[in-house]
Amino acid sequence: MAPIIEIRNVTKEFKVLERREGLWGSVRDLFSRNYKTVRAVDSVSMTIEQGEIVGYLGPNGAGKSTTIKMMTGVLEPTSGQILVGGNIPYKNRTKNAQEIGVVFGQRSQLWWALPLVESFKLLRDIYQIPEKNYQEMLALYQSLVDIEPLLHKPVRQMSLGQRTLSDILAAFLHDPKIVFLDEPTIGLDVSMKAKIRTLIHALNREKKTTVILTTHDMGDVDALCRRIVIIDKGKMLYDNDIDHLKSFFGSYRTLKIRVEGGLKAQAEKIQGELPEFPVTADDEWISILVDEDKAKVIDVLGKLQSSYEIRDMKLEEISSEDVIKKIYEEGVQ
Repeated sequence: MAPIIEIRNVTKEFKVLERREGLWGSVRDLFSRNYKTVRAVDSVSMTIEQGEIVGYLGPNGAGKSTTIKMMTGVLEPTSGQILVGGNIPYKNRTKNAQEIGVVFGQRSQLWWALPLVESFKLLRDIYQIPEKNYQEMLALYQSLVDIEPLLHKPVRQMSLGQRTLSDILAAFLHDPKIVFLDEPTIGLDVSMKAKIRTLIHALNREKKTTVILTTHDMGDVDALCRRIVIIDKGKMLYDNDIDHLKSFFGSYRTLKIRVEGGLKAQAEKIQGELPEFPVTADDEWISILVDEDKAKVIDVLGKLQSSYEIRDMKLEEISSEDVIKKIYEEGVQ
């Protein structure tokens, strides 16, 4: 069986105007323009199977959105080939649009002044969803998230979490083969994030829908994705599962301590004493990311005990978030 998405050596370049500084520079730009070529995506290749949930990660400006716009047919690759459900997206935009769902940031596809159910009915007509299938999806939504209280509520009266939830339901309504989710839980509270993660997981399981997720929230990745793809400066850095990724950083441990005094001030002081290890602080703990190839955790703890009154401590494996951060900064060796 062929993969649902095939990307082969895809590159996307843009011509960007190099503007000159100052008033005289602006005048010169009117008559003589200098352009440079920016490679947003650089020879990316991957295949994605039906039913996978893939985390597509990278720092801001890495090329994630450009890749997704090519997969949805909004942009044409400069070189290489993309097949989505057997279609070339930019050549078959109408057919491709019928088979995908999209939730991009805070851009809603719902009608602001209408009750949610009216938006659903409009989408039913746009996608020509048979009435039986439409009612089955509504019944599924009711069983998963109890959607009834939202159906007759105008979108403009919904909270951010309710609108995001409704947008995700709208993206799945026509039973697409693939759904692209761009930062689906940004700005939401812990409870609503958990609800949306549960919903996405359930719809993926029930409908075998392939989900491409871009996010900076590692909670989303840990909860939903078995596989992650990391891109930076247009180049793919990693394509595998999270557990395999952590093996690159097996010597790292996070030492968490509580000490007397303000945690943030004490963390800054500890960072000065341990410049080779990243030190951060939250409301409860000071966290020290220790590379045991450089120093044993017990030695670091002993050094701290000689200078600080440690009230509590614990040791954790390196988190997915720390792994991703280190890859952004250092790459995969």
